[in-house]
Amino acid sequence: MSQFWSDIVHKLTPYVPGEQPKLVNLTKLNTNENPYPPSPKVLEALKAEAAETLRLYPDPNSDKLKNAIAEYHGLNANQVFVGNGSDEVLAHVFQALLKHDKPLLFPEITYSFYPVYCGLYQIDFEAIALNAQFEIELSGYLKPNGGIIFPNPNAPTGIPLALDNVEKLLKANTQSVVVVDEAYVDFGTESAVSLINQYPNLVVVHTLSKSRSLAGLRVGYALGHCALIEALIRVKDSFNSYPIDRFAEAGAIAAMQDVDYFEDTKQKVIKTREHLIIEMQKLDFDVLPSGANFIFAKHRNRLGVELSQALRERGIIVRQFKSPVRISDYLRITVGTDAQSKTLIDSLSELLK
Repeated sequence: MSQFWSDIVHKLTPYVPGEQPKLVNLTKLNTNENPYPPSPKVLEALKAEAAETLRLYPDPNSDKLKNAIAEYHGLNANQVFVGNGSDEVLAHVFQALLKHDKPLLFPEITYSFYPVYCGLYQIDFEAIALNAQFEIELSGYLKPNGGIIFPNPNAPTGIPLALDNVEKLLKANTQSVVVVDEAYVDFGTESAVSLINQYPNLVVVHTLSKSRSLAGLRVGYALGHCALIEALIRVKDSFNSYPIDRFAEAGAIAAMQDVDYFEDTKQKVIKTREHLIIEMQKLDFDVLPSGANFIFAKHRNRLGVELSQALRERGIIVRQFKSPVRISDYLRITVGTDAQSKTLIDSLSELLK
């Protein structure tokens, strides 16, 4: 029945999300979810929201949530845009700010949703090569463009980019929007939010899925100059006026306000990550520097697909990318709890004997 499809549908190659297995008793280290539960204050807020007011629409502007996010980052509420997860926020960014006559620039190895959005919105793009160490080389972006986007830290490599380098790019690239996708920034990478008031073409995108343990609630946001935020709102209100429901807003506000819990859990993840890197290196893995809640590791003698399958047979799920070929032997491993990391290391030790 595909003859009824719109023409563009035939041309799309959809994004493939990380596997969400239905099996129980797995050590699930493949989709970068936080191993710790949300703040208890989030759960309290969600319970309080389960009331008769659910018959009413939520606030289409999510003003309370915008105020909470603005207060946390030291910005004004009119510099905040919120959406149903950062993927939806990014989709609006692509349509509202990155569709121009010149090509959009992003890394050749990066978040694989970027080329998907380009296909959906018919945006020309150019993928800029990483260097031999899998680092983003910003000199490659100093060319005519319709916009620039990259994650910091990059995904799936996890390698962070110094804030000084981000600012150098902003100083050199003033005629198009620069989007810094900071989904994993809280785990040890310096945020570009501090540059927003200096550079009116900067957009920073965040999610509550990772460092605030709310992947199941679907809340993301963008920060930038009020004129850029207005463009996102115009697209959102032409698509879905109510993307943030009552539960999502209540839970997200509580998460943004419980700073102590946020700091505690992210430090636990960072500590476990550093220990995991050391243990992986002992097993002859080359591990890229990580500023995220995952590591990107390649064994010196064993194929990535072989190790991924062997771990799966032992109830441990990690992510292995079949393409591009340059990273096909790398495993992207979510940082779990200390106990989950021990399970992983013990299994790898047995496999590699």
